[in-house]
Amino acid sequence: MATNPLNFTVLSTSLSPGSRSRALAHLAAERLTAQGHQVTRLDLRDTPLPAFDDDQTYGHPNVQLYRRAIDAADGVLLALPVYNWATGSGAKNLIELTGSHSTTRNLTAVWFDKPVTFLVAGGLMHSYAAHHPLALGLMTDFKCLVNPYHVYAVGEDWDGETLGPPIAARLDKTLNVAIELAQKLDGRTYRSTWEM
Repeated sequence: MATNPLNFTVLSTSLSPGSRSRALAHLAAERLTAQGHQVTRLDLRDTPLPAFDDDQTYGHPNVQLYRRAIDAADGVLLALPVYNWATGSGAKNLIELTGSHSTTRNLTAVWFDKPVTFLVAGGLMHSYAAHHPLALGLMTDFKCLVNPYHVYAVGEDWDGETLGPPIAARLDKTLNVAIELAQKLDGRTYRSTWEM
């Protein structure tokens, strides 16, 4: 049991039925729960989102569900696939839908100052840094603190549903850093808003 339980939101953004990033999200959620933390899991396959239109989609009930889960989190884990040398479109669409919320153009956001950890599945080791543009956007727009450790797993890192020892160890270290970052930032004295 964790001495200071935290609230984590784990977001699985792949629409693929055999998604490896979804498997990473599942393993991460299990490990965090086993340590006594509260975990909210949302999966785009189970809780789909509309395509971002910067207008009516802000009011979609599933958008509100994702917004509440991100807002309540001490840390967010973003599980995503890599396609064509870039992160899958589901993650970007999710961030666009939850990144701002318009009430008569009075913009609010739930991502500000969140510690964010990436769980990435790809086909080739060459795409190890494919999530970096998305991470930079989160840092620049929302002042998110991106975990310097992330998991990047390719097909040969798996034995069925089990991660091989090196990547399993990397997942454990990544989660330990995610927990520590969330704990340290819990007492921060600043709150960011739309600013340069």
